Amino acid sequence: MGTLVVLLATWGTAGVVVGWSFSRRDWKTFLVTGAITRLRRWETKERYERLLLVRSWKDRLPEAGTWFGGVSKRHLPTMANGGRTRFAAESLRAERVHLTLLLMVPVTMLWSRGWWMLFTIMIGVVVNIPCIIVSRYNRVRLALLA
Repeated sequence: MGTLVVLLATWGTAGVVVGWSFSRRDWKTFLVTGAITRLRRWETKERYERLLLVRSWKDRLPEAGTWFGGVSKRHLPTMANGGRTRFAAESLRAERVHLTLLLMVPVTMLWSRGWWMLFTIMIGVVVNIPCIIVSRYNRVRLALLA
């Protein structure tokens, strides 16, 4: 029971700290992708929709982008708030937040043993991978509009 409390507290604290720290950065700093976050040629809207069925489950994910003053990614921001450019930047911000949170898996394994290691991997995957997929899918869709 103690390990569960520590793991959940660690994941919760990491989520808040990482989300808050990324929200402090100006959204324009997220206009440039990096080696990991750049979209690949094989990433198409059709592949996300047919292989991952992303349209059937993406709206069920919680939207935490507004928790620290950010912009919701449920709808495009108005042109006054940056429009499509802002939406793309916010999607990249979300992707980077969840990629950073995946780094918590090896950290939590420092004190996890046995099936707790599987539990922490599961948390990392179940919580972060779907959010990364939706963020990338949104960026692919925006690229089609450009």
